[in-house]
Amino acid sequence: MKPKYFMRAISSVAALLVTTSFAGAQVSDDVVKIGVLTDMTGLYSDLSGPGSVAAAQMAVEDFGGKVLGKRIEVISADHQNKPDVGAGIARRWFDLEQVDAIVDVPTSSVAFAVQEISRQKNRALLISSSGSGKSM
Repeated sequence: MKPKYFMRAISSVAALLVTTSFAGAQVSDDVVKIGVLTDMTGLYSDLSGPGSVAAAQMAVEDFGGKVLGKRIEVISADHQNKPDVGAGIARRWFDLEQVDAIVDVPTSSVAFAVQEISRQKNRALLISSSGSGKSM
């Protein structure tokens, strides 16, 4: 995904989290926290990785760092292309670190695992670069 489209997507996720009555209840501690779960050093790191983290941070800056008065924060982690690692990070982010949405997830196997966690926790997931013949 090109950085400008990724930036629009991040901005849209932040706005959606705060402005909808359903998702607005998910925003914790008056901070919209977006987690970029990506491959930082492996096979997909050139496709997403550090570039996705930078794009998310630029999107937040372009959006003014806030949405409806709530600060937007970006965090990131490397899922190492392992579904169990990605699922563990997603659980920790949702349960302990009050992440409101996860974005990127460039590996299909990891995306499937994180999708299930997101569904269980009723949290937003924006998959921007993985693909599969199976419906996500």
